[in-house]
Amino acid sequence: MNNEKRTNDIAGGQALIEGVMMRHENKIASAVRRPDNEIIIQEKYHVPLAKRYKLLGFKFIRGSVSLIEMMVIGMKSLMFSAEMALTENDKKPGRWEMPLSMLISLTVSICFFIVIPAYIFSLLRSVIASTFLLNIIEGCIRLGLFLCFLGSTLLMEDMRRVFMYHGAEHKTVFAWENGQELTVANVRKYSTRHPRCGTSFILVVMIVSILVFSLLGRPDFAHRVLYKLLLLPVVAGISYEVIRYTGKHQEWTWVQFLSWPGLMLQKITTRQPTDDQIEVAIAAMEKVI
Repeated sequence: MNNEKRTNDIAGGQALIEGVMMRHENKIASAVRRPDNEIIIQEKYHVPLAKRYKLLGFKFIRGSVSLIEMMVIGMKSLMFSAEMALTENDKKPGRWEMPLSMLISLTVSICFFIVIPAYIFSLLRSVIASTFLLNIIEGCIRLGLFLCFLGSTLLMEDMRRVFMYHGAEHKTVFAWENGQELTVANVRKYSTRHPRCGTSFILVVMIVSILVFSLLGRPDFAHRVLYKLLLLPVVAGISYEVIRYTGKHQEWTWVQFLSWPGLMLQKITTRQPTDDQIEVAIAAMEKVI
């Protein structure tokens, strides 16, 4: 394999239940290790909307489009992994169980990261004169809630295994980006923390939202929630471009400085994987490159 670094070729993925999903260009592959130790792989061909429709590929638009696409693809991959990881005695999830759980998760996320901070903002409007300071306080509350949520996931054994597969995904992507042959030994030496990770993306979203929501002024609670929901595609679009740019230019010192908080946050969402978990990530990657 050519050891030349791939600076403009982007691959990524997602940790699954006992597996990894990888995506590169128009290919998607989900690899899952079954209870009998066999690795089952599901391959799909998917042309992103940004490639099919020129308008959706423009900067600051493609980010929100890509985010929605990845949520749909990720949910389908999770459903596949949940089914494959079951033993014969386990009850298969119903057709609507995973979509329903995703809908509940989305509703809870909106409540915790938009509604509650906006309510606290409205309570502090009469006390704090500076709109920008109010937005910083609201952003800190949102970040605090997010960190508490991430910290709570470490208490769940199943999530700790997902974080190990997350680490395997990052290591494999790193090895491929550096032109390495995809063997367990080569993949093992790379970091579990990647600058284009979704965890880093969420952190960037929270920082960008402080700047964007500062432009709203000091509306009442109901209008602030409405405006923030309407501006989510704008925040996602800007954040996507930031992550994409920093991911391509990690050799620059100031970019490394900007990426550092997100990489530190990944200490929560990634763990060192076992060799058999790396094998699963390699199996998925080999199907899409």
